[in-house]
Amino acid sequence: DGPGVSAWLHGCEAKAPLERVFANAGVSTGEETASNVRTTFETNIGGMLNTVLPALEIFRKRRTGGRQILLTASIAGYGPLAACPSYSASKSAVKTWALALRGHCRREGIRISAICPGFVRSRITDRNTCPMPFFMEADKATRIILRRADKDVGLIAFPWPMRLATWFLSILPFRLNEAFNRLLPAKASKAQQAQVGPQELGSPE
Repeated sequence: DGPGVSAWLHGCEAKAPLERVFANAGVSTGEETASNVRTTFETNIGGMLNTVLPALEIFRKRRTGGRQILLTASIAGYGPLAACPSYSASKSAVKTWALALRGHCRREGIRISAICPGFVRSRITDRNTCPMPFFMEADKATRIILRRADKDVGLIAFPWPMRLATWFLSILPFRLNEAFNRLLPAKASKAQQAQVGPQELGSPE
């Protein structure tokens, strides 16, 4: 809801100047059906635009104060992942746009950062059936994000072992990257997910 988000942000600004805006829109689907792929791109990119564009408009109009926008991408955005094509591609777009926007907005005094977390407790990870190395609770991830946001870190990627691994994969020759992708387990379909109980999925009680 682009107009709705814009109206809400402008309403918040009217009550008290916005200092920091988090653009956090993300869904992940198991099956790469045409409908699911469209939903993933429309939410992960379109939803991000619905927040970032009005925030930029507000900050450019005001020109003063601590103006910061943080876009939530993902560690999955570091490269093509055959296990989740539309998710990794959409998050890669968010990451690239955020980092490009950071340089573009620097002269205006607007600070932009890309947040690239690994597996963090959320509604998405609660339904994951694939391995989730270096899984992190949401409160710990929040502390990391806020600490680095305070320092105006442009690329907030964590945990570091996942960041190192995905960075390494991103610089591999394509054939090696492709060979590695063949080894990754595919995400479960909705039918497969329904057969797995909440405790097995790691859902909080």
